[in-house]
Amino acid sequence: MTAAGVGDLALHVDGSEPVSPATVEAVLRVCDRAEDGYVTGLLTVHASGAPQPGWAGDVSVGLTTKWERAVRRMERLNLVTVAVATGDCGGTALDLLLAADIRIAVTGARLVVPLSGDATWPGMALYRMARQAGTAWLRRAALLGTPIDAETAVAAGLIGEVVDRPEQTLAGIAAASAAVSGKEAAIRRQLLLDAGEHSFEEALGSHLAACDRTLRRAVAP
Repeated sequence: MTAAGVGDLALHVDGSEPVSPATVEAVLRVCDRAEDGYVTGLLTVHASGAPQPGWAGDVSVGLTTKWERAVRRMERLNLVTVAVATGDCGGTALDLLLAADIRIAVTGARLVVPLSGDATWPGMALYRMARQAGTAWLRRAALLGTPIDAETAVAAGLIGEVVDRPEQTLAGIAAASAAVSGKEAAIRRQLLLDAGEHSFEEALGSHLAACDRTLRRAVAP
């Protein structure tokens, strides 16, 4: 996994490599840069690769906990995140893909829940997939490790679109995000996430507070 320098906020993740301290550190380093120097703009995650048999041999619960916390931190950054899936996308690549706000798949991409021993890996990718797509779409993938092709992932709501070349799509997203405040984007994201859990009455207060904040900012000198 590699992280780009300041001025080009991007993360390249190879899901064929098992999670490691270096993998965790790469995500945390990008999060540090995003929080220190980026108010608007994008974090682009280039995700590809899926684990091979025996990949979990050196993985511990402690390391997995650190990894899940790092992914969660990225998921809550004060800027828009976009992920591009290429080829088979599993393991750490799938985790970061599902944590991104906007997801693009290159033609031929597949989402792969990796196998570990005699069953699929029960990480938080299963949680995010179920929350975002519902369990009916995912039973074969979650229970048997059956890959999800890009078109099925779009129909399930896990991927936004499938493209042959992502560069033009990324440029359009970057242009749109340039005028968006990172903190405001994070508030909108949380409202979306809360909608799946809260009733209208429970959600109303948060939405009204966000509306009030927006109106106050509009008239601020």
